[in-house]
Amino acid sequence: MTAPNRATLWGETIVDELVAAGVEAACIAPGSRSTPLTVAFAEHPGVETFSILDERSAAFFALGRGRRSGDPTAVVCTSGTAAANFHPAVVEAHQSKVPLVVLTADRPAELHDSGANQTVDQADLYGDAPRYHRTLPEPGPEPQRLRSLRVTVARAVSQSLGGNPGPVHLNVPLAKPLEPTPVEDDVPESLAAEHPLAVEGRDGPFVETHRGTPTADDATLADLAAMLRAADRGLLVAGPLNPGRVDPEAVGAFLDATGVPLLADPVSGLRYGSLVEDGNGDDGGRRLVCGGYDAYVGSEGWPDPDAVVRIGASPTSKSLREHLAGAGARQVVVDPAGEWPEAEFTATDSVAADPSQVLRGVARRLGDATGEQGSAATAATGAWRERHRKAERVHWDAVAGGREERLFEGGVLAAVLEGAPDPATVFVSNSMPVRDCDRFGAPRDADITVLGNRGASGIDGILSTGLGAGSATEQPLVVVTGDLAYYHDMNGLLSVTRCSVDATVVLVNNDGGGIFHMLPIESFDPPFTEQFRTPHGLDFGPTGDLYGLEYARVATGEAFERAYAESLESEGAQVVEVTVDGERSHRFREELERRVHERV
Repeated sequence: MTAPNRATLWGETIVDELVAAGVEAACIAPGSRSTPLTVAFAEHPGVETFSILDERSAAFFALGRGRRSGDPTAVVCTSGTAAANFHPAVVEAHQSKVPLVVLTADRPAELHDSGANQTVDQADLYGDAPRYHRTLPEPGPEPQRLRSLRVTVARAVSQSLGGNPGPVHLNVPLAKPLEPTPVEDDVPESLAAEHPLAVEGRDGPFVETHRGTPTADDATLADLAAMLRAADRGLLVAGPLNPGRVDPEAVGAFLDATGVPLLADPVSGLRYGSLVEDGNGDDGGRRLVCGGYDAYVGSEGWPDPDAVVRIGASPTSKSLREHLAGAGARQVVVDPAGEWPEAEFTATDSVAADPSQVLRGVARRLGDATGEQGSAATAATGAWRERHRKAERVHWDAVAGGREERLFEGGVLAAVLEGAPDPATVFVSNSMPVRDCDRFGAPRDADITVLGNRGASGIDGILSTGLGAGSATEQPLVVVTGDLAYYHDMNGLLSVTRCSVDATVVLVNNDGGGIFHMLPIESFDPPFTEQFRTPHGLDFGPTGDLYGLEYARVATGEAFERAYAESLESEGAQVVEVTVDGERSHRFREELERRVHERV
C-alpha cells in the first residue's frame, strides 16, 4: 500500500481493515470532508459500493442490507448535519439489533468550538445507541498509530456482531488535503517496507474476536421442561427476529416435544417456511404455526395460557400483548443479551441465553417427537392445540370471505403474502401495513423472509430500508408501504436506478394516517381529521416518471391481484398503488373480528 499523503493513508487503512474484518458493502453519501474514505472504498476491490445522495436514505439502505444479510454494511458521510441525518437509522439499528458501521468524517480538532463552517460536535452524536464508538486520532504515518487504528476498526466490526448486534460509530477527523494529492515527506517512502504489519495488516482481521454463545445451564433447562410438562395450555410466542437469530429446526424440535402452539409474528422468520409444512393441516399433527391470533386471543371465553415461552422482540399484535399481560401465567423471556423485550412487565422469568440452545435443551428433556410422555397434561395440551387449530380455520375462512366481499387494506396484505414468490423477501412498513400483515398474512410453507423496522417502529426510511434489503439478496423483493411512509421516503426511490435494485412496491394509499382510526381520538373531530388522519390529497403517479419506475393505480381487489402478479413477473421496478378508504377498511376489520369472535 502506498499513499501520497496521511489522509489518504488513513482512509486506505480504515477501509482495508473493514474489508479484512468482513465488511463487504458500503453506502456512500457524497461529501468533501469524507473524500479519503470515499476514494478508498471506491478503489478497494473487496467491497461493493452504493452511491446514495441523501444521507438519511443511505443509512436506512445500509440498515436494510444488514437486516437481510446479518452482516454489517458501512455507511459514510461528510461532517456536520450530514451525520445527524444518519441518526434515525442508527436508532433503529440499535433497537432492532442490526449490525451497522457508521463512519462520519469530521473537521480536525483545532476547528472545533471556533465557528468553523460545517463543524459540530460529533463525538457522541448518537448517544448510547452504538455498541462501540470512538473518535479516531488524527491521521499520522507512525507504525504504532496505524496498528492502533487497525485494532480499533477490527474491534468496531466485531462489536457490531455477536450476541447483541447493533450499530458502531467511528468518527474520523481529517485535515486537508483530502484528495490523493502528493505531499512531500508526509508519508515516508520506506514506511511499507520497514513496517509491513502496520501498513498491510494481517491476512484477515488485525484482531480476531472469539465469542462464545450464551447458554442456559442444566438446572434452568430442567426447570423449563418441568414447567411445560405440567402445563395444560402452553404457548411458544415468537416476536420479531432478524434472519438467522433462531434455528427453525430447534423450534420444530420444541414443538414436537411439547405439542404447544406457536404464535409466530410475521417478522419472526417462523410464520413462513418448513415449520408450516408439518403443522397446519387437519391431521392433528403436533406442530401448529398460528398467524391469526390477533383476531381471536382475548375474545370472550378464550382461555388464558398457563405457561409461556417467549423469544424475539415484543409481538406486533396488541391483542396478544394484552392477553399475555392478563394471563397470570408463568412467562419466560429468552434473550441472548439478557435484555427485557416485554413492555407489559408481567413476564416472570428472564433467561439470558441463545434461544435455539434453550429450545433444543428443553426438547431433549421432554423426550422425542412421539409424544409418549404418558401424562394427563399431554392430552390436555392436545385439546389446547386443536382449539387453536379450529380458531385458525375460522379466522382464515373469514378473511377469505371478506376478500370476496370488498377491497380493504387487510385484504391487500393477504394477497401480497399469498401471492409472493417462493422464495421472496417482503419488507413491510410500520403503521397499518405491518399490523395487517400480522392479522391477515396466512402462514405458508414457502421460503418467504418478511422484514420490517420493528425496533423504533418509525415510518421514516421504509423504501430505503426495503431496497437495501433487496440489494443483499437475489430473491424477488416486495416492499409494502402506506402513503405517508411513501411520502416520507420518496428520496429513497432513487436507489432503484442508482443501486440497480429490482422491486415491486405496493403502495396502500388511504389518503392519511389510517392507523389513527384505531385510537380513541377518532371520536373527537375536530381535531381528528386535520391533525391526526392528515389527508394530503397527493397524486403519487408522477413519482414513476421522476424515478424511472413503471406505475399502476388500481381500486379493486381483482385489479390489484392482476397488477401485482404482472409486476412479479416483470423485470425492473414497478409501483402498484391501490387506493382504499381508511375508515371503511377499519370498520371492516372490526366486522371480520366480530365474525371470528362469534364463531370461535
